[in-house]
Amino acid sequence: MEDVNKFIESGILELYVLGNVSPAERREVEAMIQKHPAVRAELEEIEKALESYAFENAIQPSDKQRTKVLNSLVVNLADDRTFTKKETVTEPTVITMRQPGTSNFYKYAFAASVALLLASIVAIYNLSNKLQQKTQELVAANLQNQKFTTTVNFMNEQLGVFRDTSYKILHLKGTKNLPHGNMLVAWNPVKKKVMIDLQAVNMPVNDKEHQYQLWALVSGKPVDLGVFDKITEDGARMKEMRPVALAEAFAVTREPRGGSVNPTMSEMMVIGQF
Repeated sequence: MEDVNKFIESGILELYVLGNVSPAERREVEAMIQKHPAVRAELEEIEKALESYAFENAIQPSDKQRTKVLNSLVVNLADDRTFTKKETVTEPTVITMRQPGTSNFYKYAFAASVALLLASIVAIYNLSNKLQQKTQELVAANLQNQKFTTTVNFMNEQLGVFRDTSYKILHLKGTKNLPHGNMLVAWNPVKKKVMIDLQAVNMPVNDKEHQYQLWALVSGKPVDLGVFDKITEDGARMKEMRPVALAEAFAVTREPRGGSVNPTMSEMMVIGQF
């Protein structure tokens, strides 16, 4: 009895049911089935368990896929004589025992295995898509965090402009071209930094062909400090312009987009001097 139990616990009965044994192992199993009712009973229980598992986990494929799979795979197993011929030719001395419903179980189990394989492929594909989507969301969130951090740092710098006593705050007032125009310029001659407060700019929004250009008057000559728009894409409050160490006055003209080499005096919008 100990040998029978060891034989049952070896796992060869499961392999036999799945058809994954050598001819010699098949003969050994069938001999044990004939000799020991316990082996036969255990085999029947394994067949029932695997068949129940196959049907419980089977996933209904589409009609097209089901027809293709069953026609190409299961139908080839419908003729049990194929197995009889192979067993008769290769092993003529073996007496094959057929359990009721065993052949059908093989066919159904194989079909269920194929269905499970297809379902697994679909599940892996869906999981891959979800992982890719989550990765993209993580990248987007990281970029958003970086943008937020940059914005916070820049806002701190903006506040620092008004706290730093080394900055000189100059109010530029409108000319005859824009009598009610005005804007705020913060200039630090020590750091050579020039900042403009875009939120305090009281000038019209330019069209696509024009931009405002800031000039510093240095020794009576205009120095280009860069161009700007009243409304920026990132919604920034302050904008840093080109540095200048000395300045007698600041002025803004309306120029073609990209700026001009020399200011267009007839398009001067605001001006202020120390």
